[in-house]
Amino acid sequence: MTTSSDAPAPTPLPAAGNEIDTLLGALDRNRRTFAWKAFGLSDDEMRRALGPSTMTLGGLAKHLALVEDYYFSLGLGEVMPQPWRDVDFDANPDWEWHSAAEDSAEELQGLWTAAVDRSRSATAAFLADGSPDAQVRWSEHSQTPNLRRTLVDMIEEYARHTGHADLIRESIDGLVGEDRPVEDGGA
Repeated sequence: MTTSSDAPAPTPLPAAGNEIDTLLGALDRNRRTFAWKAFGLSDDEMRRALGPSTMTLGGLAKHLALVEDYYFSLGLGEVMPQPWRDVDFDANPDWEWHSAAEDSAEELQGLWTAAVDRSRSATAAFLADGSPDAQVRWSEHSQTPNLRRTLVDMIEEYARHTGHADLIRESIDGLVGEDRPVEDGGA
């Protein structure tokens, strides 16, 4: 299991990078900060909620793994992988949040890491054939967004949920901060 000190440190965004490097850099920074906050805990700690919410770090990790696969695997033309493919989300729209309580911390981290790896691969392949203006292969409300919009949506998703993870993690073991401290391997 990865401890908070093993999680990769957020890397600085390019000061004057091009659009795609800036968007991908912002997304990866959010991913790394989320990993620092969410992982390195026991199974019981991953299931702990901060009242009055029922949200847990395990639920957040599984939800973000689903969102990664939905936006990038399915959205960029890949097949939706397991475990999502067989889930009846119409019957249980919050399945990932509830079922996370049945998963170990190691399983949740592995699921999230695999989804992020698939997202990075799908994005690289998509960019090899197009630009951030290229439309993705899913629609929302009868509109088909481009990759730029997808990246912005994912940055927003991570920003929101990393804030949740920050509060939950602080309630578990007191870990706080925007970035890992330098003495802990941070930038």
